[in-house]
Amino acid sequence: MSLIWTLGKIALVIAAVPLVIALGLIASQRPGALPTGGLDFSAEAAKGADDVTATPVAMRDGWAMPVRLLAGPENAPLLILIHGSGWYGHQFARLGPVLAAGADVAIPDLRGHGTAPARRGDVDYVGQMEDDLADLITALRKPGQKVVLAGHSSGGGLVVRFAGGTHRAMMDGAVLLAPYLAYDAPVTRTQSGGWAHPLTRRIIGLSMLNGVGIRALDHLTAIQFAMPRAVLDGPLGQGATTAYSWRLNRGFAPRRDYTADVAALPPFLLLAGTKDEAFVAEGYAPLMTGVTAKGRYVMVPDTDHLGLVDAPQTAAEIGAYLATFR
Repeated sequence: MSLIWTLGKIALVIAAVPLVIALGLIASQRPGALPTGGLDFSAEAAKGADDVTATPVAMRDGWAMPVRLLAGPENAPLLILIHGSGWYGHQFARLGPVLAAGADVAIPDLRGHGTAPARRGDVDYVGQMEDDLADLITALRKPGQKVVLAGHSSGGGLVVRFAGGTHRAMMDGAVLLAPYLAYDAPVTRTQSGGWAHPLTRRIIGLSMLNGVGIRALDHLTAIQFAMPRAVLDGPLGQGATTAYSWRLNRGFAPRRDYTADVAALPPFLLLAGTKDEAFVAEGYAPLMTGVTAKGRYVMVPDTDHLGLVDAPQTAAEIGAYLATFR
């Protein structure tokens, strides 16, 4: 009996070791001062106030997602524009009205983002933003209407994730604007050009806990962004988000096997600027054509990461793509 008891205690100790390591990793790294450097937000900061007032759209849990709605012509597709990390729907204040010439346009502030989120930088669970997009499509889509999801940077990554998830049948097309695929994807520059500062030890520890079904600490901060002080102190600063929880960060990107999510994409258009500071623009086509033949790749000359959204060629290319759904 004593041998069985001893072996049981040894087994418990062995089982506890990974948990102790995980907790140690989490505790050893905490959020610090806001990073500096990173992306050029000067053009974003120069944009004026929204011309379109956000309309609340109810999600399955009762949360009201703020969505800017722009009506397009008859028989046009529904286009949902998804902002990148740290920012909000105001990113498309100029592009959205232009694209409304060929689509019903919806521009949401994703959960955890915007000017007045319930919990900035956090969600309830990893797949919640996918569920929110599904609820948004259900609420807005007209009978028989085609649906195109478009996203910039992490927003593009969320589109890729959506394509590989349980709601994939709800989308008919995708527009990817310099999409984030993975931290170690060949197209990703170090720390996304100085923008993203992950708390690596903490991420490893939280991933270990999630591997054994422990999610109690998923709300902890896992990544910080180098949002310029000029933006934070300016008129749009209330819409900036400077850090994400582990669960939001994990859900705002393709799954770990990102190529499987890429392979699940419907026919898509990908645009990237040749001067992108965060990603290697010319690397997308070689990487993604290895798993799918459904994409068209366009390099926009002399354009950086954030400038891609408002580049005239971007609007023209997306407009032509949308015309194929009418």
